[in-house]
Amino acid sequence: MPQRSIRRLLLPALASLLFAAFAGSAASADPAAAGAGGSLTPGAGAPADPSTPPVLSDGFGLTQVTRSDPSLNSPYIPAATATDFTITVTTPEVANDPSSVGHHIRIVLPADYYSSPGKRYPVLYLLHGSPGDPCDYFNSSLFPQFNAVKNTSGMITVIPDGGARSWYSNWRDQSTQAGSQNWENFEIDQVIPFIDANLRTVADRQHRAIAGISMGGFGALHLAQLHPDLFGQVASLSGDDDLSRNEMVLREVVVASLIDGYGALPVLTSGIVPGVSTWSACHPTNDPYQPAVSSDALFGSPYPLSITPPYNDSLWNAADPTEHASAFAGMGVSLYVGNGNGPSGDVREWWMESSSQHLAAALTSAGQTPYFVDYGGGAGWGRCDGGHDSTCWDQDLADLLPRLQRTFDATSATHRSG
Repeated sequence: MPQRSIRRLLLPALASLLFAAFAGSAASADPAAAGAGGSLTPGAGAPADPSTPPVLSDGFGLTQVTRSDPSLNSPYIPAATATDFTITVTTPEVANDPSSVGHHIRIVLPADYYSSPGKRYPVLYLLHGSPGDPCDYFNSSLFPQFNAVKNTSGMITVIPDGGARSWYSNWRDQSTQAGSQNWENFEIDQVIPFIDANLRTVADRQHRAIAGISMGGFGALHLAQLHPDLFGQVASLSGDDDLSRNEMVLREVVVASLIDGYGALPVLTSGIVPGVSTWSACHPTNDPYQPAVSSDALFGSPYPLSITPPYNDSLWNAADPTEHASAFAGMGVSLYVGNGNGPSGDVREWWMESSSQHLAAALTSAGQTPYFVDYGGGAGWGRCDGGHDSTCWDQDLADLLPRLQRTFDATSATHRSG
């Protein structure tokens, strides 16, 4: 069957099953917008004024720009603090979205960062879902437990931009109307060294973790799979953990984000009405999935049109975490997922449960022991209702952060004793 016919059959049902937007309330302004007056020498102490965010140095292809987005006029977005702030950067690796001036990176520092100038910290890179923006995705109204512990966790948390449909990957086709889409390069070759150069990090894999929600869950696994030398811990929260032929429905979800479901996707997924409502307090555009691009733009053809190798969809298989479970050897892997209360409930999470089960089984077959939490309908898991939403992800983070910190602490103790 031609690809176009397949799309027309599947996309109307699948478009409504992508990812809920989080038009948020709590994030922070960047140093330029807040008038930050401090200075920070990479790896050396506090800014001149520890009541304001540090001034970070450009580098690694990232250029900071003055922030300009709707959140600066929003009463729901608090001003920057010295330990929770958002910067805006431009990069040749990733084109700016329409009407935006750059990409946000939210940085959360431990509470003792300035009072302990000789101390270095592990880092968690936390990836948002689709559509999302670091400025307000993890806001306090949706993630109260995360926001209650984020500064006391003992680690630096970095929330980099992942766009609405980056899938945290370098797109195969860089000539679409979306412009440059080298998101792997942005996250790995630019954001990580930028953070290590500007902040007092412990810059080794044992003290670096990556985690993500939904699209970000896939992104965390995908980047850790490709760069096992950089990460000692990886976590997927309701992520698209299996993009193999076993989960073709998840491939169609990815395709829907690329082609924008013929313009209906934002309305069906999250109640966003282009021209009327917005998907983020930090973003000027109404439809996060524009401009529409080819279904082949990300990993080539998603459709396995041949029945014997080599398959047309080989690049999708190459990107699939479940197909490459052995890549996570020596890495701590955490998987969190619910069941959406079955196929008659939140079918998005029901599908995610299947994909997470596949990855957990593949990891076990590869001789690893993943930390796998399947909380089903959410009973006993905080405020969780079992769906593909923040009530469950907030509890996931409340469980994950202390576990990561214990692992970081144990690793540091081993290094000191050795």
